[in-house]
Amino acid sequence: MIQYILAFFVFVFSTLASWYEGSEIRSNPWEWKYSAFFSQMLHGSITNSSDISQLDHFIYAAKFKPAFPLLMALSIIYIVMLTGYWLCRRNNKRFRLFYAGSLLFWILGAIVADSPTIGGHYFTMLFMAAGAGSAAMALLSVLRAKCWRGEELK
Repeated sequence: MIQYILAFFVFVFSTLASWYEGSEIRSNPWEWKYSAFFSQMLHGSITNSSDISQLDHFIYAAKFKPAFPLLMALSIIYIVMLTGYWLCRRNNKRFRLFYAGSLLFWILGAIVADSPTIGGHYFTMLFMAAGAGSAAMALLSVLRAKCWRGEELK
């Protein structure tokens, strides 16, 4: 329970810090075309800073000031993994299926892999590492289950 509370507070703090740092997008009109994804979906074209969506603050922060957005992503990944562990720890098949979801992390990493910004590179590394860690947990779960049953590893 303490892990959840700590991870939740890290998530809330990093979310607020990311939101604040990303508000810099309002003073950079040349970046609206590239970083105001949600605003363009909602309003079409952006003519002034009041058209900028609050969600675009996070995109801008992730691209150019990635420390707090990375902390935000790490804490939510930790919360999801911890929840998966607690829900599936008694059922090896569900546990392996949950961690087989590492494919989703690799897909996210592939989506942001071609980003020219420093934040894009950091998020690619984060998602690829989370995918590798998740796949390793699934593999260890399979190996541990086979060893407990006395099966020979092939």
